[in-house]
Amino acid sequence: MSNFVPFNREQAFLLPPDLKAWLPEDDLAHFVVAAVDRVPLGAFAVPGRTGGKPQYHPRLMLALLIYSYANGIFSSRRIERATYRDIAVRLVAANLHPDHDTVAVFRRSNKAAIEAAFLQVLLLAREAGLLRLGMVSIDGTKIDANASKIRSVPGARATGQALGRHCRPDSPGRSGRCRGSRPAGAAGGTGPAGGAQGEAGCCLRASGGRGAGRGRSRPPGL
Repeated sequence: MSNFVPFNREQAFLLPPDLKAWLPEDDLAHFVVAAVDRVPLGAFAVPGRTGGKPQYHPRLMLALLIYSYANGIFSSRRIERATYRDIAVRLVAANLHPDHDTVAVFRRSNKAAIEAAFLQVLLLAREAGLLRLGMVSIDGTKIDANASKIRSVPGARATGQALGRHCRPDSPGRSGRCRGSRPAGAAGGTGPAGGAQGEAGCCLRASGGRGAGRGRSRPPGL
């Protein structure tokens, strides 16, 4: 008989859980919380109100945004969802759950202050040896991919372009000789008739069967 580990999803915690114990000691969440505690909050806009629902502390919102950005979470709705589903985010948010509208309003009202605070946290991380700061230079060179719209050509159009390069008139308004046609007197025809037959055969292949014998050298659609 198999032996399984017993489990019970209805079992409540016997003691209040400590979220810090659920994360490694070197987790980034611990550093973000400690670094944001050293950031001055004088530049942040705090609405002065005494009544109504209590508002979240700017230090908590700042730590939540910085940790979310560091982990590639930028949407306010995803940040709100992470406060329920991510243990590290729950630790940073002190087990609170700011809704996405609150996150968006705080970010929009304190854009410059958040950028300055983010820079301070990065400098603290460099001093602690957690990251290396450098410079990445880019230019405006544009390189088309193999599947770009400029390089992608439908099959019928590509065939027509290839045949168009093969059969070109000698002068505008005149149907000239096809490059692949056989000259007069060549094998398969004698005299002018043989050359005309060679031209007609080449133009027939170029036009897909239309205009055979009429000297059309330009495929349809081009």
